[in-house]
Amino acid sequence: MSGLLTVPRAALLLAGVAAATLSRAFKTSDAEQIEQLKKTLADLQSRHESRLQQLEVTVADHAQRLNEVPSTAQIVAAMEALLSKTMTSLDERLSAQAHSIEVLKTTVSQTDELLERVLESIDNLRQPENEPTLVG
Repeated sequence: MSGLLTVPRAALLLAGVAAATLSRAFKTSDAEQIEQLKKTLADLQSRHESRLQQLEVTVADHAQRLNEVPSTAQIVAAMEALLSKTMTSLDERLSAQAHSIEVLKTTVSQTDELLERVLESIDNLRQPENEPTLVG
């Protein structure tokens, strides 16, 4: 056997057994890590799905609340209606007060005239008949 390297069969057998054992150890370790990674991934997916469902519920709730809120145009229209009603009421009260003032002026004027006539009548009654009456 010239030039060939001769390795005893027992050494080759031992090398094969060692390689198989190492391969199994790595496969077992890799399989355990893969299973652990799968479990971690499944846990993360479950948590993310749970959080996503919570967010979807929150978004739906906010959308419902937003639909219940009146629009700016509706608010402006309501404010205009309220302001118009208030202004109309104010105008009516001011008109009623102006009319009351006019009635009071007329009443005061009539009262003044009546009082003046009463005072003239009293003066006429007090004056002796021989004194001339002053007509003003």
